[in-house]
Amino acid sequence: MHSPAPTTTRSAVPQVSGHQDALDGVRAVAALAVLVFHVASNAGAIKAPDGAGWLYNGGQVGVAVFFVLSGLLLYRPWAAAVLTGRSAPRTGTYLLKRALRILPAYWAMLAVFFAVAAREHLADPASWAAITTLTHPYVPDPWWSGDLGPHHIGQIWSLAVEAAWYVLLPLTAALLAWYARRTGATDPATLARRLLYGLGGYASVSFLYTVVLFVPEHHRRIGVWPPRYFAWFALGMALAVLTVWARVDERGPAAALCRRVADSWGACWAAAGLLLVVAATPATGPLFLGEQPQFWPSQFHLLVNGLCALAFVAPAALAPVRAGGGMGGGTGDMVRTLLGNPVMRFLGRISYGLFLWQMLIIVVWFEESDRMGRGSVATDLPLLLAATIAAATAGYYLVEKPFQLLARRLGRAS
Repeated sequence: MHSPAPTTTRSAVPQVSGHQDALDGVRAVAALAVLVFHVASNAGAIKAPDGAGWLYNGGQVGVAVFFVLSGLLLYRPWAAAVLTGRSAPRTGTYLLKRALRILPAYWAMLAVFFAVAAREHLADPASWAAITTLTHPYVPDPWWSGDLGPHHIGQIWSLAVEAAWYVLLPLTAALLAWYARRTGATDPATLARRLLYGLGGYASVSFLYTVVLFVPEHHRRIGVWPPRYFAWFALGMALAVLTVWARVDERGPAAALCRRVADSWGACWAAAGLLLVVAATPATGPLFLGEQPQFWPSQFHLLVNGLCALAFVAPAALAPVRAGGGMGGGTGDMVRTLLGNPVMRFLGRISYGLFLWQMLIIVVWFEESDRMGRGSVATDLPLLLAATIAAATAGYYLVEKPFQLLARRLGRAS
């Protein structure tokens, strides 16, 4: 006598809303990768003639990971609006929540920066205002010499790119929605495919824009303006479309693709590791940010770093979640164990602070010890990591968390 067949359960599909523990781990890895790169760069390890210090250059991939994550998480509600017919997010509420998320903690760090490293420039209201509003990459004749901004906060160029992309996202999403719907199609598969085609065009802007970097007499800081990095945001936005499409059609091609990618997490991360090594070489640009880039390495930089970030993020973003909550099967459990354990979740929660405080702490440390360019990653990194985690933790509980709670209340009220 045969036992009865088990009842079918809902297909495993990716999560499309709410908090995802594994993505906390992704944020943590990105923040730590950038921190290692900055320590090695200021210690002089990347340009050391002997050894494999050049591998530290691969830490710049962390920026691409952050941009892919932003594209995934922030575009997802707009993708859902197109594929399900829901209302799109309200632009005013969205922008207010973004401002509350990034500006208070950033301004707290800037207060320390101006007190410690830029007191003499407080009397320059134009530059001061540009830095506080994240518009300093567009200042034509600033007091700092580097293309990325003042050295003590050099990493903030990427936050300026993020902020500009946040502001542009409602318009970008509206244009993508118009393109997806312009044929009159209403089925989710057709709409999703058209969104993906539109995102392909959006990503191509970065490669076309890079040509402008090599036009004589161009603005010297144009390489850190948002269009250069649309491709990385587009990769995350494409993941957002796939996750929503899989949720809408659990037996369709998107759901099957999500499961295949999630099941192949080991192969994806192995590919990410290989791409990381390639990204660290001069094939994707100079080892030192002060050197002039060349045309093909600049294009290759966009491609390799973007693919590396995609290969790392995709298994966590597309991991299935079964009905009832938990991640589906061994694949999801493994990804969650590696990226969503308590340590990685904590580092992910404070990852914005890790990003904000690292350069100020690193540069002051090497300047005060008179070892700029002559440090040791082995001895300096543990100390600087501990100091940055301490500063990020304090900033999270004193500044970030209260404003996050305020943003949630505003979201519920709206």
